[in-house]
Amino acid sequence: MAAHAAESESVVPPMPERTPKALREAIAQYTPQLLRDFDEHWKWAIADTDDLGPVPAFVALWWGEYALARDPKLDAHVHDLEHRAAYECTDINEAKALLEEAAKIHHRVQKLEPGE
Repeated sequence: MAAHAAESESVVPPMPERTPKALREAIAQYTPQLLRDFDEHWKWAIADTDDLGPVPAFVALWWGEYALARDPKLDAHVHDLEHRAAYECTDINEAKALLEEAAKIHHRVQKLEPGE
């Protein structure tokens, strides 16, 4: 029983449909710590404009943010890589390798599909 409970606590929620509304709902439900920034960014970049051209870039940015934040272990790993590269490395090649690893993860989560 305990193993089953531990497994259910570590389940990563699925990715929503790739729309601003679905993404906001998923953020509100699973990663509410992102909601205020999401809403502020929406108001600043999209809500007060007649140009919907920035919407795909907005969704892409927040798709990645949500994809990482919904998986606390992956999110912590990426932040650790970036922190070590920025503050702990004294060797430029090591810092570059850490940032490349973080970038690969960022790139990989952008490719996630709804439901994954």
